[in-house]
Amino acid sequence: MAAITSWMILLAGAGLMAPLKPARLPRQARLLVENKGEHSLSVVDLATRSELARVTLSGITGHEVAASPDGRFAYAPIYGNSGVGMPGTNGRTIDVINLASRRVVGEIDLGRPVRPHCPVYGRDGLLYVTAELAHAIFVVNPRTRKVVGQISTEQPESHMLAISRDGKRGYTANVGAGTVTALDMEARKPIAVIHVCKVVQRIALSADDRFAFTADQNQPRIAVIDTSTNQVKSWITLPAVAFGTRATPDGRWLLATMPGPSEIAVVDLHNLRVERTIKVPESPQEILIPPARHIAYISCDRSGEVAVLNLENWEVETPIRVGRDDDGLAWAP
Repeated sequence: MAAITSWMILLAGAGLMAPLKPARLPRQARLLVENKGEHSLSVVDLATRSELARVTLSGITGHEVAASPDGRFAYAPIYGNSGVGMPGTNGRTIDVINLASRRVVGEIDLGRPVRPHCPVYGRDGLLYVTAELAHAIFVVNPRTRKVVGQISTEQPESHMLAISRDGKRGYTANVGAGTVTALDMEARKPIAVIHVCKVVQRIALSADDRFAFTADQNQPRIAVIDTSTNQVKSWITLPAVAFGTRATPDGRWLLATMPGPSEIAVVDLHNLRVERTIKVPESPQEILIPPARHIAYISCDRSGEVAVLNLENWEVETPIRVGRDDDGLAWAP
């Protein structure tokens, strides 16, 4: 009981218990869905929750996607035809999609095959992309479509990336290494390698960036990493092995996809316990919560659907039909 109380005090002091007022989405807001099973990108109207277009991507499969802050372009790394750490082809490019014309208008060549995977826009207007085979994050100028820098993660299989709200810190989930690398995004260097477990997946930050979360792939639990010390502070026990995670903007909840039972675990961050589980379409993968903040979108790759979860009443609404093996999600204003 004392441990729970101390966590509540810590989270309250960190601002995680303070409610945030929901923002309104722009009228033209779109959901972008990477369909890895058919090499395509679905563009969905968030107002009507209907697919506006399905853009065919170049070459071998991509998994993740990012949108420019002005909503004009999307960037889809072309990863390869295998899973992380498995044999297969190795991508070296990023497709550039014009969201007005809804077509691929160019590519960014990363110079060599690196299996680019997770793209994240920084506050500095640069695009940061995980490069698994290079054990690094590549820094790309989206205006010139050139690589302008590189940040070593000092670990293989740096698969996913989360960046703090101020843009100063980054955290990578290094899947097969079972580690998380903390990065100084301004100095472009690693700060610490955090040993978590045998295999990890995905990475997410709390609403105030005080904690990072990554899922153990061998046990049903999520590591809670204190970003001030870069150490695993605690574990969240789950009913099944998790995959993707996402904290709600009000700091109260952590959502975790559990592909096995096709459920979402809702973790109360006041006491680090699962409050409820919610059934969704088959094999949930990634979670996206746009600035409207009361809706979570969850890619469910075996169903070809995106689940729509109302965060106010925890009800699953009518899913959005997209392409085969949908995975990465982004939103474009």
